[in-house]
Amino acid sequence: MRRVCVFCGSAAGARPDYAREAEALGRAIAARGMGLVFGGGAVGLMGIVARAAQAAGAPVTGIIPHGLVAREAGARDLADLRIVDSMHERKALMAELSDGFVVLPGGFGTLEEAVEALTWLQLGIHRKGVVFVNTLGFWSRQMAMLDHMVAEGLLRAEMRPMAMLAPDAEAALDALAAFVPPEVPRWLRPGEA
Repeated sequence: MRRVCVFCGSAAGARPDYAREAEALGRAIAARGMGLVFGGGAVGLMGIVARAAQAAGAPVTGIIPHGLVAREAGARDLADLRIVDSMHERKALMAELSDGFVVLPGGFGTLEEAVEALTWLQLGIHRKGVVFVNTLGFWSRQMAMLDHMVAEGLLRAEMRPMAMLAPDAEAALDALAAFVPPEVPRWLRPGEA
């Protein structure tokens, strides 16, 4: 693992534990000698994880569409801030530059990014792990929904473990390091998704 992509909220959330875990993740990425790839915003959990990683010495790459630079106060102090044309380009580049994904609490965008990373894994577009950090049980209901999909025959049981759950940042990075991708046929190639 050289670089970890972190999906997380552009808001800090209602509880200080979310910010503390984002800081812990940034420091843990740096402590393991890895780099951070993230959505390029200077606000919310995005800004917190990036500042913590950067302060601890990790190389940080932010990727943000030009339309969000002003709205999300793009992290202009980064040595590597890439401004792209669209959300699609942002997600594709984040996936290309990273070796795995960690998902902190967030809203629609965070959930969409994580589900797309899982979909790409299922389709064989990439072979990178996806780990949800379950701060204060934030992702427990989402995991229950995935179990419901399996029970209802809409998600194959052997695909369900692809959405890994970890209690904290250190455990999430351990899970990524130990991840063995499932044997799936390649349905699509990068760029076809």
